[in-house]
Amino acid sequence: MLYSVFLLALRSVQRNLLRSFLTILGIVIGVSAVITMVTLGNGATAAIETQITSLGTNLLMINPGQRGPGGGGGGGGGGVPRFTEADAEAIQAQIGGVAAVAPQGRASVTVVGNGRNWATSVTGSTNAWFETGNWKLVSGRLFAPDEQLGGAAVCIVGETVRREIYGGRVGQTGLGEQLRIKQFSCEVIGVLASKGQGGMGDQDDAVVVPLHTLQRRVTGNRRVDSLLVAMQDGSDSAPLKASLRQLMRERRKLAEDDDDNFNIFDTQQLAETLSSTMGVLTSLLGAVAAVSLLVGGIGIMNIMLVSVTERTREIGLRLAVGALEREVLLQFLIEAVVLSALGGVVGIIIATAASYGLSGVMEVPYVFDPTINVLALVFSAFIGVVFGYFPARRAARMDPIEALRHE
Repeated sequence: MLYSVFLLALRSVQRNLLRSFLTILGIVIGVSAVITMVTLGNGATAAIETQITSLGTNLLMINPGQRGPGGGGGGGGGGVPRFTEADAEAIQAQIGGVAAVAPQGRASVTVVGNGRNWATSVTGSTNAWFETGNWKLVSGRLFAPDEQLGGAAVCIVGETVRREIYGGRVGQTGLGEQLRIKQFSCEVIGVLASKGQGGMGDQDDAVVVPLHTLQRRVTGNRRVDSLLVAMQDGSDSAPLKASLRQLMRERRKLAEDDDDNFNIFDTQQLAETLSSTMGVLTSLLGAVAAVSLLVGGIGIMNIMLVSVTERTREIGLRLAVGALEREVLLQFLIEAVVLSALGGVVGIIIATAASYGLSGVMEVPYVFDPTINVLALVFSAFIGVVFGYFPARRAARMDPIEALRHE
């Protein structure tokens, strides 16, 4: 019986294809909007997590001032003391759970090489910098101990600098070439693996030199702009940050009632906060888009009431020849569910294509979520049950005699 009722419902849909399409349009729009919003939200969340992770796994950044890195005036100006190499050595020696500590200095410069020039930033640090930031080399080598200690004229370039100075072809590595930074020339001894865009811009647009080289040949002072601290795997950031704070207050000779003149920036906490915020926004957008599903359900109820009125004599004839009320109820209920489920399937197809295309435009990864697709299909079928029940019950409770008299 169920199979026969299902075939009757399909024939009814096929008899009025245009009307059926217009009926499910609200469901199609609702399902496609919900899935697209959630998929793009998941992609944006994944992109943010990737960008934060690219800064370094379990990374703590200690900066002078009371704002984060990029926090404008909190960067250590106005008399706020900078750090020293001794601070980095103290952290490595006295704080447990630390994998690597890298003192870092930075300056904006214009580099010249191969007959070309390029405005970029130069970073001075030790080999620990590559560990704290998860940097790998595609060619070349890291700094030798004597090069770090003596401030040798050597440098490692990012992919953007390599491409702009030495050409776009991968084969042109630039290794062994001379690169002029301000008034001195350095030998390119390595090329960094590409990381792409990050939360602070193009991460590949950089030149790395030994810290003493930056201090002696570029900035002309011994200051360190920030300290990068990589935690060991499995370390709890909360007690480690507390120990770091206590040590830095002691080294910077702050009284008990003095405010910190430095800040500790936890990339993992930032990633969790941003992911949580994106999750809330995605849920909110999905809920707004789901309203159109209710509008689609109202459309299904409306068209099913019209269908019941048009087929009154058919219903009366079926009841007169012995059809049970539950069979008539089931026929119209299945018809409503078929309509709404068909709208759900079409909506999923449109959402998949739209999400894939928009992911490329927005430059976020396409993250397929089977759960939201299945839920959208089930919910669309549920809409058919809810909004199709009243018209189906009205058809099932008709008086056969009155139905047969209907003109």
